[in-house]
Amino acid sequence: MKKQSVSRYVGSFACLLLALSGCTNNKSVEQPSVKSEKSEPAPVTTVFSATSSSIRQAAVFATHTSAAGTAVPKVKYNSGENPEFAKNHGWPVKGPAVLPGSILPRKRIVAYYGNPLSKKMGALGAFPKDEMLRKLKEEVSAWQAADPATPVQPALHLIAVVAQGAPGKDGKYRMIMADKIINQVYGWAKEAGALLFIDIQTGHDDIRAVLPRFEWILKNPDVHLGIDPEFNLIKSGKKPGTKIGTYDAADINYASAYLKDLVKKNNLPPKVFTVHRFTKGGVTNSRNIILRPEVQMVMHMDGWGAPWLKRDSYKDYIVAEPVQYTGFKLFYHNDTKKGDPLLKPQDVLKLNPKPLYIQYQ
Repeated sequence: MKKQSVSRYVGSFACLLLALSGCTNNKSVEQPSVKSEKSEPAPVTTVFSATSSSIRQAAVFATHTSAAGTAVPKVKYNSGENPEFAKNHGWPVKGPAVLPGSILPRKRIVAYYGNPLSKKMGALGAFPKDEMLRKLKEEVSAWQAADPATPVQPALHLIAVVAQGAPGKDGKYRMIMADKIINQVYGWAKEAGALLFIDIQTGHDDIRAVLPRFEWILKNPDVHLGIDPEFNLIKSGKKPGTKIGTYDAADINYASAYLKDLVKKNNLPPKVFTVHRFTKGGVTNSRNIILRPEVQMVMHMDGWGAPWLKRDSYKDYIVAEPVQYTGFKLFYHNDTKKGDPLLKPQDVLKLNPKPLYIQYQ
């Protein structure tokens, strides 16, 4: 079966001149070779030794009667839900001890993603501020009702560095948002009792050069980090939106070490660090990712498509390559534009392991 192509389109800020090819809500997931939601046929009991009709009937009756008291119906799992598959691939992950002040795994984060300067980049900017916060509150309530045992923490996930379809003056194919925009969204987060995530799409820049630019905001205890491998295109040299990029474990380890030092220097609670992933090559050498007590790593499945395709991608790129915690993205538009339903909290909670970071775009 051929891989599903990944289409991207360029979003645009009404108040900006550069094309924003980096942050549309058109991120799709790779299609694995087998639709694993199709269940295997149940085994049929056959009695080969019976040679006559009466003996054969008696043998079948005896077989069914003896098994009736002990037979357990086989559980049918959708892709990404099977606990044995998760266990065989190393879940739950044995990580560092959870430090005081850690958000995960005690809480589940439910976030609205996007940029206030664009309606096309996600829920955060798709609605006026008050309506957006009201909708986020409704989603938080729905998740709380679906899993009452796990408190839900709202968040705003701001794309603070936006990949561009044009090189710009510095040739880096990315735009860094002004501090006033970041502070504006931070104010919205505080108003809603929400966390703020700073999300970085590097384009042709290096995460080692971009990340320190945000220390001023990341040193706050309620501000966390996300990076998007799709838009890290230094290696290929391609324009954002024309090819899917990648991060290696070495890049991810640099960012987590930076956060660790920030936590220690400012006496902060641990930082949550999300890494977007929806392809095999999006993250390389994932087994080499270093887990640190000061940083809570979330591998976040952010591809769009039909429910079966999203589950398959969660299984293949998140469950099969365990890191620490998991995330799952839901697209209001792209998940449903072909007539498929948007997955409900109850559906996502069937996944194994259960995602602790949920993002709406």
